[in-house]
Amino acid sequence: MSDTQPLVNKVAQSGLITLDMARLLPPEGAIVSLDLAPMLFRGLVLREKEFRQYIAELDVSAYSGKYVAVCCSTDALIPHWAFMLVALALHQEVAGIWLGNSAEVEKHLLLQALAALNLDEYRNQRVVVKGCSDRSIPPEAYMKAAQVLAPVVKSLMYGEPCSTVPLYKRK
Repeated sequence: MSDTQPLVNKVAQSGLITLDMARLLPPEGAIVSLDLAPMLFRGLVLREKEFRQYIAELDVSAYSGKYVAVCCSTDALIPHWAFMLVALALHQEVAGIWLGNSAEVEKHLLLQALAALNLDEYRNQRVVVKGCSDRSIPPEAYMKAAQVLAPVVKSLMYGEPCSTVPLYKRK
C-alpha cells in the first residue's frame, strides 16, 4: 500500500493568466513582400513611364487579403510618388500595406495588436508574458506589453508559469 498524495498542478491553480504574443501575430504567409528593385532601370533609377506600366500590369489579386511589405532590396532612391502609386494600386485588395521588410511589418502588426488588447481580461490579474515561442517576438513588443498591461494588472511577470521573472507588482 502506498501513502502517496495525488499530483497537484500548482501552475493551473495559481490563477496566472498567460499572454502569448505569438497568438497576436498574423498567420504564417499572411505577409508578402513587393520589392521595387526589379522595376528599376539598371538597378538604380525608377523611370516614371515604365513604373506606371508595371503598376498597371501588376496582378493585384496575388496580394488579395494579405499584408504587403513594400521594400527596395537595392540602395536606390525611390521617389515618394512611387510608393503612393503602389498604395493606390493595392489598397482595395490588401489587408494592409506598409513600407519596410516583412519583419518590420510583422512587428508593426504585433504592436498594433498589443495596443488594441481587451484589457478587461487582464484587469487586476496576475499576468505572465510568455517568454518562449516558435516565432520570433521583437523586444519592442515586450516593451509595449509592459506599457499596456502595467496600468491594469495586479502583477506582471515574464517567462513560463512554472518559472517566472517578476517585473511589476501594484502597490
